[in-house]
Amino acid sequence: MSSLRKIIEESGTPAGRAFDLTIQALIVVSLLTFSLDTLPDLSPFAVEALGIIETVTVLIFTVEYLLRVWTARNRLRFVFSFFGLIDLLAILPFYLSTTIDLRSVRALRLLRLFRILKLARYSIAIRRFHRALVIAREELVLFFAATSVVIFLAAAGIHHFESDAQPQAFASVFHSLWWAVATLTTVGYGDVYPVTVGGRIFTFVVLLAGLGVVSVPAGLVASALSEARRMEEANDTSETSGPTSATDDQT
Repeated sequence: MSSLRKIIEESGTPAGRAFDLTIQALIVVSLLTFSLDTLPDLSPFAVEALGIIETVTVLIFTVEYLLRVWTARNRLRFVFSFFGLIDLLAILPFYLSTTIDLRSVRALRLLRLFRILKLARYSIAIRRFHRALVIAREELVLFFAATSVVIFLAAAGIHHFESDAQPQAFASVFHSLWWAVATLTTVGYGDVYPVTVGGRIFTFVVLLAGLGVVSVPAGLVASALSEARRMEEANDTSETSGPTSATDDQT
């Protein structure tokens, strides 16, 4: 089992590298077949071919998932881990679609997009980004909580200024939430906009707050990415210097 675990979990060996590249290629093929399956007026041959490719890739993903569960040092922990759940969601829609009413298949097919998250297992950059999110999770949670409050206040404020002038667009605070989100994120679709003087002045203030909404999380993630890179370099240094120091002690 140790040799099989080394192939599945480590990419430093030729066999492990081949395994990783094969799974990555199958993920891309699966996403491509998902996209092709949405084309209108597909011929019966194309539909059948796409179905065969989907079945083969799901079977291989299933074998991969079972092997990862079998070789995991803590199987229960792996099953409920992030990557364990992603691996399960990548194959689950296929098996559910064979047992559930066909009217639900369209919703289940959308879950196949979870397979793209399987690529995170093989990308150093994505793993570093995940580590950065873990490092900055408390600050991000606090920021998004504060942003939710600001969005509500913006919706309530624009409703106060514009509800009389535009009763359909700003009928309630809930109707105004779309404007608040589009304005605070500086998207500004222009489908709903203020026409009163008070509403426009209030919009200017909200736009200024929106600059912070966009820039603050970017700064938090950038700082966390730097910390994640520093931690990786420290780990690499300790792993490299470990055997050397042990050899020096023996000498």
